[in-house]
Amino acid sequence: MRFDLITIFPEFFSGPLEHGVLRRAREARLVQIHVEDLRKFTKDRHRTVDDRPFGGGEGMVLKPEPLFEAVESLLGHSAGDASQKNPPHEKTSIVLLSAAGRRFTQETARRFAEQHRLILICGRYEGVDERVAAHLATDEISIGDFVLSGGELPAALIIDAVTRLLPGALGNEASSQNESFSAGPGGLPSSGGQRPPATDRGLLDFPHYTRPSDFRGWTVPEVLVSGDHGEVAKWRRQQAFEKTRRNRPDLLPSE
Repeated sequence: MRFDLITIFPEFFSGPLEHGVLRRAREARLVQIHVEDLRKFTKDRHRTVDDRPFGGGEGMVLKPEPLFEAVESLLGHSAGDASQKNPPHEKTSIVLLSAAGRRFTQETARRFAEQHRLILICGRYEGVDERVAAHLATDEISIGDFVLSGGELPAALIIDAVTRLLPGALGNEASSQNESFSAGPGGLPSSGGQRPPATDRGLLDFPHYTRPSDFRGWTVPEVLVSGDHGEVAKWRRQQAFEKTRRNRPDLLPSE
């Protein structure tokens, strides 16, 4: 199985992936791990990977261009555009690490372990342009309801959890079958995320967009460039509710 990590801190992974089960799995060639520096896919002399969000707000948002191009470089083909998407091979998953994603569970780990390849996008800053989540990633994953500085730690945890499920990784196949969470898809304890998950009590974060306003035919929602802050606030809350309903309905009060 191959893991590809897209990050602005490639040196982060020089330690966590060189010990224990992961080291043995790599030495046995059960897994391959490739780390890709996102800044390689920038085109300006400052190697800029982020920009301010449309509609205002604090912090910076990772831009779509370098992320799309990094993934496309790994896939060997274009991901497409608004007129026609070009999805990855059915045994390849593109995973965006995001506090607004679905909760990572042992069931998710089992599903990923059936793949041939995982491409893990490590988020940073205030968030990632929503077009990456909507049109590039096959999965948007959170590992818990608290705040981390970025997706590097979650990526390392996912690699570890998935590798343990691969035949031969533990030596004794019964080991992974008799561990916690092995009986079913129950959620893991909270263990990480990239941002506070709420714009409103109990809601996930709203979608973010940054430059360019028109990327491959996917345009920024008009309300965000309208200058009407009241309408921007209403749109963000509605979108936060919709994303929560879609990705984390357990956070919403039962009717």
